[in-house]
Amino acid sequence: MLVVVVMGVSGSGKSTVGSRLAAVLGGDYQEGDAFHPPANVAKMKSGQPLDDADRQPWLAAMAAAIGEWSTKDRPTVLSCSALKRRYRDILRGGAADLRFVHLAGDKALIAARLADRTDHFMPAALLDSQFAALEPPGQDEAIVVSIDQPPEAIVAEVIAKLTVIQGTTPDVARRSPPSRA
Repeated sequence: MLVVVVMGVSGSGKSTVGSRLAAVLGGDYQEGDAFHPPANVAKMKSGQPLDDADRQPWLAAMAAAIGEWSTKDRPTVLSCSALKRRYRDILRGGAADLRFVHLAGDKALIAARLADRTDHFMPAALLDSQFAALEPPGQDEAIVVSIDQPPEAIVAEVIAKLTVIQGTTPDVARRSPPSRA
């Protein structure tokens, strides 16, 4: 079954878009941050960026979950930064037909979003480290969508591109994204 990873730097809208995409696909949504061990969360809360060693158990846990989700009878959408190609390769090990959606945006726009966010452990001060680590995927690796549009438009664009790639049924392609709460 289809598994989609909605990726991008912190503040790009992964959770918002991922949950709405899952609803449109009639599937399940999973938050990648829930897979972080407590030590990773504490490190980020203290303003320290994670390194590759910190990310390894997090990525391995998500890859294992992706393997399980790919056997279900419903699609699953996971939000996960997946900043580097090697991280995406680890996640791909969980399911051969895994699809990535990269939420790409201008650093100033994302910084403004982070400044307004109060309900997340990732401080805005770590945005520079996120952009430094980001290896943007090419069109051959991911669906790339600009975040300078409303979440509904982003989801509609992703659905349209998935329809072309996956040959998704017209019924799924015609579903409209959930309205904003």
